[in-house]
Amino acid sequence: MTAITPIIGIVGNAHLIDGRYPLQGCGVHYLRSVREVCNAMPVILPALPESYDFDALFGMVDGIILTGGRPNVHPRHWGEALTDAHGTMDEARDAVAFELVRRCVDLAVPILGICRGFQEMAVTYGSGLHPEIRDLPGRMNHRMPPDENNLDIVFRPRHTVQLSEGGVFERIFGAREVVVNSLHGQGVERPGARVLIEGRAEDGTAEALAIKDAPGFALGVQWHAEYKAPENPVNRALFAAFGEAASAYRKARN
Repeated sequence: MTAITPIIGIVGNAHLIDGRYPLQGCGVHYLRSVREVCNAMPVILPALPESYDFDALFGMVDGIILTGGRPNVHPRHWGEALTDAHGTMDEARDAVAFELVRRCVDLAVPILGICRGFQEMAVTYGSGLHPEIRDLPGRMNHRMPPDENNLDIVFRPRHTVQLSEGGVFERIFGAREVVVNSLHGQGVERPGARVLIEGRAEDGTAEALAIKDAPGFALGVQWHAEYKAPENPVNRALFAAFGEAASAYRKARN
């Protein structure tokens, strides 16, 4: 019997062409990672809550990826007022992401959060974020290099991540330490009760999480694991594990 290709929903972001024409889209590296590493079919999902029939969506997809994005998660979701330090917001994406996280975890649909997606998963389960991690005592600057157009420099490995002994990430990577890129300002400051931080940068910044008691694959990373995942051994291992979970879910569902 021919294997059925899993379908992976990838949450997009809002953009403006020429500063006036709105669109929804996602980076090509996410699409390549899903197709080439997960052996699955990528489908871009809009960050527009009014466009969804979530019941219909979850009758179709075998996994969800929450992508990175420039706008930050709105601080009202962890009880703080919005300030200039929090940057730009996209509350439509917040609404879509939180619903997707809850449904994926409840239904055991595999979900992978990347950068903003990592933060969305954390906030869904009670975490608080800091708008500028580098301003905390002892923290490094995790933002991308300014005014740099060479993507290999922008996404170059910049720091290590120490992984929890015996945790799911150690099993995925086969190591207690990995080297990753870093392109974020906001980050997790106070993990919620169900948010298990399984990886931290050398300055203590949360970099990898798992959702406690989730019946399926429910992991997030703060770094951009989608960048050249077919060639990068760390990122490839993560997407391969996610793809295996999606394939198993598809098989069980059928």
